Amino acid sequence: MLDARGQILGRLATQAATLLMGKHRPNYVPHMISGDFVIITNAAEVATSGNKAEQIVYKRHSQKPGNLKEIPFRRVQETFPERIIEHAVRGMLPKNKLGERMIRRLKVYAGEEHPHASQIAWTEKRPERDAIAAAKAEEIARDRAASRELAAAKKDIAETAAAKAPKAEAAAATEAPAKKKPSARATATKKATAAKKPAAKAAAKPAAKKPAAKKTSTTRKAKSSE
Repeated sequence: MLDARGQILGRLATQAATLLMGKHRPNYVPHMISGDFVIITNAAEVATSGNKAEQIVYKRHSQKPGNLKEIPFRRVQETFPERIIEHAVRGMLPKNKLGERMIRRLKVYAGEEHPHASQIAWTEKRPERDAIAAAKAEEIARDRAASRELAAAKKDIAETAAAKAPKAEAAAATEAPAKKKPSARATATKKATAAKKPAAKAAAKPAAKKPAAKKTSTTRKAKSSE
């Protein structure tokens, strides 16, 4: 909502064009409509700098010979003051279909009365809504920072524990007596003795006794004759 009372025409038109195109927004893109609706009141009381009120002349032609029409600024301001601001704003918008859609969002009224009271009430509450949104964003940022700090603290604890583990293992190794590794000579003698043991056992075993032969009848007779 803009009030044209006592404002310079060019400055007012620049402000309205910026709002219509959306250049005041962080998500502005030139190929889309990202601007707002603009309401301008008191268009009949708009001002100009210098002698432009006498110098400005609005011309139109019907493309027929001798049909050029020239209307001075003062006359337009008395009859249709809305057209002055609309003409100035239109010249600052893109000259394409997108600009035509943007100019439809401009609502200009000669006096203070307009049928957009509900929309203005919504826009007047915008600072309050922005403050609430900013407070929520700050709270979210604080929560994220706290979670990051907690994660960093956990990481530091894990790193310190991992760094202490090798030192503890080294201390335990120094306290416990280290087992001596057998030399190559001792291992060779062990292997030689292990190879000799089965042969010695086989030699120590006594020879199996053969079963005694049965005495025949002839031997019995010889013993009896004797």
